[in-house]
Amino acid sequence: MLDICLLGTGGMMPLPYRWLTSMMARYNGKSILIDCGEGTQIAMKEKGWSPKPIDVICFTHFHADHISGLPGMFLTMGNAERTEPLLLIGPKGLERIVTALRTIAPELPFELKFIELNGPEQEIDLGDMKIKAFRVNHNVTCYGYSLIVERTGMFDVERAKAQNIEQKYWNRLQKGEVIELEDRVLTPDMVLGPPRKGLKVTYTTDTRPCESIVKNAEGADLFICEGMYGDDEKAVKAKENKHMTFYEAADLAKRSDVGAMWLTHYSPSLVRAEDYMGRVRKIFPRAEAGKDGKTIELRFED
Repeated sequence: MLDICLLGTGGMMPLPYRWLTSMMARYNGKSILIDCGEGTQIAMKEKGWSPKPIDVICFTHFHADHISGLPGMFLTMGNAERTEPLLLIGPKGLERIVTALRTIAPELPFELKFIELNGPEQEIDLGDMKIKAFRVNHNVTCYGYSLIVERTGMFDVERAKAQNIEQKYWNRLQKGEVIELEDRVLTPDMVLGPPRKGLKVTYTTDTRPCESIVKNAEGADLFICEGMYGDDEKAVKAKENKHMTFYEAADLAKRSDVGAMWLTHYSPSLVRAEDYMGRVRKIFPRAEAGKDGKTIELRFED
């Protein structure tokens, strides 16, 4: 089960009813935060989720509304007596910027580790989950992220027995281990069927529509996408500032053939996102207006 929560859905500035854009995912004991704007800690507290077990924080880019909540998050983690290392992922320059922000959070009881993204795409393997970063089209270097949980095929007991594979090796093979014996090598493909459908969530904000989004969001169970503006008269402003309208996001969802789309990163001038959803759903019927605290539990198909 993959838990997804939109902690905040606002862009540019926090509002009394809308924190800045951030998303948290939880899977198999791992917690991943994408972006950490002002108010992220409060949104997390309102949700009832703790920042202490966060394993990874990914940053789409370094505009203030996506990273300004980080020093406070660090301090909260430290006050919760966290000692485990924290992995930070983001565009080139991440360590320099985080070091500058730590001027107001200089002493932490845990180590910071950094992965600075370089190039159009990069994959980070966390073991039971993969994070795939892909560059998008904003006025500064900006990345989207896909969280991918792959699933191996079903264990075939009859195949294992037919090949005289002892039962004591079955569990290790099912977990993907290669076992070297004196007389032969046992590999997972000897006992596993074809890979089953896993889970995939793609998240992207602060960008114009681009083919890298279509490619990387393809087949996602959930596509969380910026919808900065709903009014047609804001379309020119969206192009000038490298943002998206609701309808451009819906078109990306349609082209990517995703399971569902949530809109996020609204302009402060946009009060009621739901007012625009009728037209959005004509383009992509499985679209929903994201809101702070919106949560879903994604489960494997079988």
